[in-house]
Amino acid sequence: MLSHPSTTMVAAKKTKKTHESINNRLALVMKNGKYTLGCKTVLKSLRSSKGKLIIIANNCPHLRKSEIEYYAMLCKVGVHHYNGNNVDLGTA
Repeated sequence: MLSHPSTTMVAAKKTKKTHESINNRLALVMKNGKYTLGCKTVLKSLRSSKGKLIIIANNCPHLRKSEIEYYAMLCKVGVHHYNGNNVDLGTA
């Protein structure tokens, strides 16, 4: 399948803009101070139904990822899969 070069360029710009938007929102959350880091604390907050949104890095092990997604589904909490690794997510 052939695609028009401008179409792929627009898609690349849109994903970059979305990525920057997520990073800006993460910076606001970090300033606010209402966040938890790490698998154990995230699972504890999900069990006590205090979570609102879960952001998972793309290099998270599959077993942990599926466990977090399962608890999030039970608690009706949104899950976002971040397009970077854990280092990128930590510095966002």
